[in-house]
Amino acid sequence: MVQFKKIVFIAFAVMSCLYAHAQDYRWQQRAEYIMDVRLDVKTHKVTGSQKLTYYNNSKDTLTKVYYHLYFNAFQPGSMMDVRSRNIADPDQRVKDRISKLKDDEIGYQHILSLKQDGKDTRYKVDGTILEVTLPKAILPGAKTVFDMKFESQVPVQIRRSGRNNREGIAYSMTQWYPKMAEYDFRGWHAYQYVAREFHGVWGDFDVKITIDPSFIIGGTGKLVNADKIGYGYEKEGAAVKRAEGELTWNFVAKNVIDFAWAADPDYMHDRAHVPNGPELHFFYQKSEKTITNWKKMEDYAVKHFEFMNKTFGKYPYESYSIIQGGDGGMEYPMCTLILGDGSLEGLIGVMSHEAAHSWYQGVLASNESLYPWIDEGFTDFASQESEAILFNTPVAESHASSYNAYFNLIKRGLQEPISQHSDHYNTNNAYSTSAYAMGTIFLHQLKYIIGEDHFYKGMRLYYNTWKFKHPEPNDFIRVMEKVSGMQLKWYMSYWVNTTKKIDYTIKTVIEKDNNTFVTLERLGEFPMPVDLVVTYKDGSKELYYIPLNETLGSKPVEDKSVKRTDLTAWPWVNPQYTAQITRTASEIATIEIDPSMRLADVDRKNNIVDISQGLKAYQNATR
Repeated sequence: MVQFKKIVFIAFAVMSCLYAHAQDYRWQQRAEYIMDVRLDVKTHKVTGSQKLTYYNNSKDTLTKVYYHLYFNAFQPGSMMDVRSRNIADPDQRVKDRISKLKDDEIGYQHILSLKQDGKDTRYKVDGTILEVTLPKAILPGAKTVFDMKFESQVPVQIRRSGRNNREGIAYSMTQWYPKMAEYDFRGWHAYQYVAREFHGVWGDFDVKITIDPSFIIGGTGKLVNADKIGYGYEKEGAAVKRAEGELTWNFVAKNVIDFAWAADPDYMHDRAHVPNGPELHFFYQKSEKTITNWKKMEDYAVKHFEFMNKTFGKYPYESYSIIQGGDGGMEYPMCTLILGDGSLEGLIGVMSHEAAHSWYQGVLASNESLYPWIDEGFTDFASQESEAILFNTPVAESHASSYNAYFNLIKRGLQEPISQHSDHYNTNNAYSTSAYAMGTIFLHQLKYIIGEDHFYKGMRLYYNTWKFKHPEPNDFIRVMEKVSGMQLKWYMSYWVNTTKKIDYTIKTVIEKDNNTFVTLERLGEFPMPVDLVVTYKDGSKELYYIPLNETLGSKPVEDKSVKRTDLTAWPWVNPQYTAQITRTASEIATIEIDPSMRLADVDRKNNIVDISQGLKAYQNATR
C-alpha cells in the first residue's frame, strides 16, 4: 500500500510539472531601451548610443542574440532589392529604385561597438541581421545589459523609412535603430528584411533625439520634456520657439514592441481627445489642401477610436499620433505614418486602417511575419466596419471589396495558402489579397458560422485575454470555440492551410405529399454550414438552418423576426443534402443559400432559384 501511494505521488508530481510547464510556455522576453541619438540634417546620419537591458524569461540558455539592421535593406544588391527586381509584380514604390541609389543615398547601420555587461562581444553582419556571440550566456530568468554605439545613414525614402519623400516630409524614421529580434517558444525570429512585416519584443523605450531646432517631431510615446524644448506641446497652438544650436526631444513609451518617429520643419500640430480614451496628436504639413482635410479628419479619428474601444476592446495607452509620413500608411506602436495628400475619404480610410492596427499589431502583436492575415486581415475587418459607421453606409456591405478581391485572385489563378511567411508568396498580389482580404473574410465568415452575438463577444474576449502576449492563430480560435460552444479548428485549417473553395448549389426542387424537397450539392471542396432561406409568395421568410457536423453545435438565432427551422447536421463527406420544407412549392417564391452573402461562395449564381412561376418554369430554366 505504501509503495502504491509512493507511485501515485510520483505520478502526480510529474503531471503537475508537465501541467505547470504547459501553462508557462508562453513566456515573454523583455527589452528596455535607453537611446541617445543625434540626427545631422545636413549629412542625414544618425549617431548615438543604445543601452539595452534584456530579460531572458525563457527556459532556455542563450549563447547568441540577434538584432535587426533594417536600413541595410536599402542598398544595391540587398535581398529587398533583388526580390523587387525579380518578382512578377513588384511594389511600384520600390521596383528597381534601390539598385540605383548612390553612396550618399543608401541606408546603412554600422555597429561601432557592442558590449555585454562591460565585455566585448563577437558579432557579424548578414544583410539586415546582426548575429552576436555572447561572452557570457544568458541563463533562464537572468537579465543582461548590452551597450552599443552605432552610426546610421538615413536612405532616400524607398519604402516606409527614409528621407525627402514624394510629399516632401524630411524624415520618416521607422526601423531606424538596431532592434533586438524576438525569441519565443518557437525560437529566434531573426528574419531578413525583404519586404514587409515585423515582429518585436515587449519593452520600454526612453529615447532622446537631438536635431536642428527648426524641426518638429512626432512619434511613439509621450514627450516628457515639452516644457524645456520650447515647442509648445504643453499649450494648444503655441508658436514654435527657435532655439540656437540643436534641440533634444525626449520620448518615453512603456510596454511597446517598437519605436518610430518623423521629423519635418513644416509640421502643424493639432490635438483632440477621445472621450474615455487617449489624446490624439496630428502632425501634417502646412498646405491649404492638407490643412483642410486634416482638420476635418480629426473628428473622424475621435469617432473611430470610440468605435474600436466599444466594439473590440479598450486602447490601453494615453496617446496616439497620426503623422504625415508620405508613403502610403504603416502602423507602429502609439503612432502611424500615412500619406497626407489625396481626398478626405481616402485620408479617413488610411487613418482608420492604420489606427486599428493599434489593437492587432500594437497591443496583441501577433507575429505578423508568420501570420499577416491575423494582423492585416483583422485590422481591415475592424476598420471597414468602423468606416461604415463613420460614413453611414450599411455595415453588412462593408466587406464587399474584400470578397471581390478574393474572387478575383482565384480567377487569375494566383491563390496560395495563407499559412506561409509573408515574404515568401510568389506574387505581391497573392500576399496582399491573402493578408488583407482573406483575413477579413475569415472573420466575416466566422460571424456567419457562430452568429453575430457570439462573434463580437469573442472578439472582445480574445483582445482582453491575449493583449501583450503575442497570440497565435490557435489562441484566437480557441477563444471563439469557448464563446460559441462549437468546434471551429476545421474551419481555420481549411481557410488557412489550403486553397480549397466554397461552392454550393441548389440541385433539385421537388414537390411531394404537400411538402417541398430541396436537394443541395456541395461542388467545392470546402464544407460549410448552410443558411437556406425560403421566401414565400405572401412575403414571409423562413430560415432552414443546416449545421455542419464538424461544428458539433449550432449557432444561435441571429434574426428573431425570421422563423428558423433547425435541420439535422450535414456530414462533410456527403456531397448532397436534402432539406424538407413543410409547404407546397406553389406557396414558394424563391429559395436561396446564404442571402447575407457572408459565405465566400465562388459561384453565387447557382445559390438561388426562383419558382414563383411554378416548378415547371424552374425546371425549364435549368435545362
